[in-house]
Amino acid sequence: MAAGLANAGKIPYVCAAAPFLTGRALEQIKADVAYSEAHVVLCGQSPGMAYGELGPTHHSIEDLSWVRAVAGLDVIIPADPAQTRAAVRWAAASGRPSYLRIPRFKVPETTPADAPFEPRRAVVLREGSDVTVIAIGSLVSRALDAAASLAAEGVSVRVLNLPFLDPMDEDAVVAAARETRGIVTAEEATISGGLGAAVAATVVTRHPAPMRILGVPRVFAPTGDTAFLLDHFGLSADGIAAAVRDLLRHG
Repeated sequence: MAAGLANAGKIPYVCAAAPFLTGRALEQIKADVAYSEAHVVLCGQSPGMAYGELGPTHHSIEDLSWVRAVAGLDVIIPADPAQTRAAVRWAAASGRPSYLRIPRFKVPETTPADAPFEPRRAVVLREGSDVTVIAIGSLVSRALDAAASLAAEGVSVRVLNLPFLDPMDEDAVVAAARETRGIVTAEEATISGGLGAAVAATVVTRHPAPMRILGVPRVFAPTGDTAFLLDHFGLSADGIAAAVRDLLRHG
């Protein structure tokens, strides 16, 4: 229906729970939207493990792997309300198919007022010279908290937010690999094909550097609320800080 509306000159926004929008409609996303170059904006709501206690059937940790595999589909992951507003407006003006990953819970404002919002443009939230943490979505504020705690230990952490996972700012990733001692990625998604995989593919081909990839391994999550699950998989400020320390020790 959305593809038909786009063909008639409308700009449809398709809003649904992320696990079902991407899992049940992937064929339509591929064929009717991306392959057909229909200007449809897909809004995956409550991604990651936002549905906590409802279990793996309702967790949307695979969506980034699925949509990144579809050609011609922009993948956008706002980190806070400011980027969400910018993403909605950018998608309307882009003329392209896009997937917006919209968090369920409130998160702190992390985006500077003058920050760019466009493809292939990372947002540098904190400068640092020891390790770079690259985070998306709900993990951005946690990355900043981790960087602040590590600063008290004398560790200088650069924090990058990549609101556009595809097309990604490869130059910022390469600069991080070249200018710091390694990269830690953090995402509320499976590590099989999301942020960590995208960053690793760029690093290994353009400037190899030590990495730690934080996310959900190829397992179904246990039952529990969202905060418990994030802690369980090391997706907290403490977990990110621990990964940075491990990289510095063994990277």
